[in-house]
Amino acid sequence: MKAVCEGIDLSDAVLKVVKACATKTTAPVLECIKITAKNDGMVLVATDGEISIRKTIKAEIYEEGEVCVPGRYFSDFIKKLEGVQITLCSDGKKMDIIYADSQTDMQVLPADDFPKIDLDIKEQSFVLKTSDLKKFISATSFCCATDDSRPILKGCQFVIKGNEISVTSLDGFRLATVKGQVIKSSQDLDIVCPARTLNEIEKMIPDNDGETEIFVQHGMILVESDNTVLTSRLYNGDFIKKENIIPKDYTTLVKVDKGSLKASIERAAILVRSDKNSLIIFDISPEKIEISSNSEIGNVQEPVKAEVEGKDVRIAMNSKFIIDAVNALNEDKIMLAFNSQIQPFICENEKEKDRLYLILPVRTANNA
Repeated sequence: MKAVCEGIDLSDAVLKVVKACATKTTAPVLECIKITAKNDGMVLVATDGEISIRKTIKAEIYEEGEVCVPGRYFSDFIKKLEGVQITLCSDGKKMDIIYADSQTDMQVLPADDFPKIDLDIKEQSFVLKTSDLKKFISATSFCCATDDSRPILKGCQFVIKGNEISVTSLDGFRLATVKGQVIKSSQDLDIVCPARTLNEIEKMIPDNDGETEIFVQHGMILVESDNTVLTSRLYNGDFIKKENIIPKDYTTLVKVDKGSLKASIERAAILVRSDKNSLIIFDISPEKIEISSNSEIGNVQEPVKAEVEGKDVRIAMNSKFIIDAVNALNEDKIMLAFNSQIQPFICENEKEKDRLYLILPVRTANNA
């Protein structure tokens, strides 16, 4: 193989696909980027068995061929060469990287050992505004579980019925759900996509007013944008029904200024950030929320003005969970709704009810 390309193009491609390289594996080839030189371009692809990313760039091909290079090392090296033209040569045993007046060689693996990536995923599809897709991902993926005890909770559920879509995630302690519209869909769908995949899609698609089509087939998903193709496995199994978790009625309703609430919570969280639950307390009474936290470092107690309807309530919560929820809301005024000190409560925008966050309180000695 022998190919010549611009360093900036190669660096951009490598930095995109390396995110799909495996980090802990007994199969060394999954830690590699496969490079194929053919016709008038180079194709770079990486996979860890769950997600794959494929990027095509222009190049002058003097000798066609393919080879697998160590992903992380190759990535770190190439991103230092963005300003020069690069020549890649390989005899199948090592790769020579030639740039300016210098040359470096790197050990490689045979391309035959690299797993085949199925790109024939076209059976079902749906189309969203690109900005909406970014919103759905950023507003829900942070609530996905990160451990393997219940793998399906490591993903977001996409449910499409007609032209309506809802995206839901939960980790056992909090839930996020967002609803919106699809531009079109081949049929109704119910899929669970890994949060990691969605976060890579969010980075991959452009910031514009365009549209993004997502293809689904046989437990796989495919998204293409700007000569980059991402495929990923979907999670199998029954996702938790949000209707069984979100309360229908509330005994205490609170309307509060988002900025004031956020600032107070963040201050209260500073003194408890080293604690396991990073615990803060809301003491809700007419016209205010008293926000407090206590630790060996010190104590915080601040009142925040609010419009309160219903019963007084005192409730403890993980400060990170409430900060994440408040940050994800996008109106100046937000609504909080409670039933008791031990039941889940919700946060949502005052006017546009397109997103909802539910948080499970933390039991303390006072409310056990």
